[in-house]
Amino acid sequence: MRLGVLDVGSNTVHLLVVDAHHGAHPWPAHSEKAVLRLAEQIGKDGALTKTGADALVKAAADAMTAAARLVTDDLLAFATSAVRDATNSAAVLARVREETGVRLQVLTGADEARATFLAVRRWFGWSAGRLLVMDIGGGSLELAAGIGEDPDLAMSLPLGAGRLTRDRLHIDGNTATPPSAHRVDELLEYVEDMLDPAVEKLSEVGWDRPVATSKTFRTLARLAGAAPSTSGLWVPRQLHRDGLRQVIGFIRHISPRELSGLEGVSARRAHQLLAGAIVAEATMRRLNIDAVDVCPWALREGVILRRLDQLEPA
Repeated sequence: MRLGVLDVGSNTVHLLVVDAHHGAHPWPAHSEKAVLRLAEQIGKDGALTKTGADALVKAAADAMTAAARLVTDDLLAFATSAVRDATNSAAVLARVREETGVRLQVLTGADEARATFLAVRRWFGWSAGRLLVMDIGGGSLELAAGIGEDPDLAMSLPLGAGRLTRDRLHIDGNTATPPSAHRVDELLEYVEDMLDPAVEKLSEVGWDRPVATSKTFRTLARLAGAAPSTSGLWVPRQLHRDGLRQVIGFIRHISPRELSGLEGVSARRAHQLLAGAIVAEATMRRLNIDAVDVCPWALREGVILRRLDQLEPA
């Protein structure tokens, strides 16, 4: 079957179309994305701005058109942190449904963590033992750990790279100077406090293999020396905490504009990279993790795999 997944994230709206069937590897047939940075389109009242809502409606309509052109058998559409946390979420969802026909399902943070965990488990297999999975998005940090395909613990913290960049570092893609040392220190203190309950709970569950996924971790791994994306999905990649600290020591002193010129750094996400790096380093350090394996599969693949599991074997 041909299955489409529309992921309305805090940074991008991403349509992924795959060809697959029950028990088979899902092979990508088409991928397109629109960078909306919805996490940065939340007003002081907590509502998604009209500009953000307009952009979301257009992106959903474009995705619906593409899914029809590609003759998808099913379209799974879901939204995560930015839409979930917006005070006008219900109104935005209703408008998207009425104007485009796309029915967005809002995932809880724990649901995000569970779906991502499933994708990582399928990628690495049972030989990985007990997994710990970390995923830094635009609006939240998802953490999950366990031995099966459904984690024993799944949780979400408001430590997304986009959210922290907007609320704590107060910079954007046009900022010509790096954030002050004071703001960086304040951000680190905030992240440490928010991690306290998660560290305690995860330490009780335990793990054999720590894994990281998401664009933020992949970019940090690339800056720390991991293979580029052009080397393919199958090349093993790791992010070491020592290398991550060196990356932070470098990027905290250059502007977002300069960051966007580095190999492997998305120009539209460059200003969020420092906040993401601080969350990654603090999480690894607090959990006493020296290195993580980087998994190319994440939330979208988890949603696809769960849908395929519901199908009858051919």
